[in-house]
Amino acid sequence: MSKPTADKLVKAYLNIRNAREKIAKEYEEQDAELKGQLELVSSTLMELCKETGVDSFKTPFGTVSKRVTTNYWTNDWGSMYDFILEHEAPHLLQQRIHLSNMKKFLEDHPDVMPMGLNVDSKYTITVTKPRARA
Repeated sequence: MSKPTADKLVKAYLNIRNAREKIAKEYEEQDAELKGQLELVSSTLMELCKETGVDSFKTPFGTVSKRVTTNYWTNDWGSMYDFILEHEAPHLLQQRIHLSNMKKFLEDHPDVMPMGLNVDSKYTITVTKPRARA
């Protein structure tokens, strides 16, 4: 059996990627429709809780519970960082390293390596479509 040519591999790669994009788009469209239906049913259940003055109720198919969800965000990260430093509250942030900022920092400071930092680099393949000629 002969080894596939680069042309055939690139063509296969693009066909597979295009098929995945099509499936993903179809999924997103169907999921958006279902999310809309779910929001409608949820809002109707919320109204039912308000009308009956209850925070939860049971049906033969499941229990409905009304709860409060709270999200926090900032439009001023500089002030937020100052606040966190002032109150010694780093626990207010999620533990995650900004990948491109860390890469840039390490490039700018090659003699500095934070303790406990793990690094995993690997090669990946990117295939782009040829540009249409004007």
